[in-house]
Amino acid sequence: MSNGQGSVFWAAFWMFVVSVLLCWIPGIGGFVAGVVGGMVAGNVARALSAALLPAILLGSLLFFFATALSGIFVIGLLAGLGGVVLGMLHMGMLLLGAIIGGLLA
Repeated sequence: MSNGQGSVFWAAFWMFVVSVLLCWIPGIGGFVAGVVGGMVAGNVARALSAALLPAILLGSLLFFFATALSGIFVIGLLAGLGGVVLGMLHMGMLLLGAIIGGLLA
């Protein structure tokens, strides 16, 4: 068992990499990414922040770029919100995995 020292940045990085590599397994891929990132984070609090910060950033970027790049504001707004919803669906299993990984660390 480790002393609980970990990095939020590296935990978020590994959550992202594993999520991309396992995106073809719905639900389970996010869970595995959360466990790996939670173990890298070192404890539950850092694991949760490592899981939430990239999701908020990604959702915000999807929303902003879809709205800004669309010729019609309303269409871009709806597309951006659709991206946010898809990101939040992935977050449930990622958060559960992050909690378990943080407890295992």
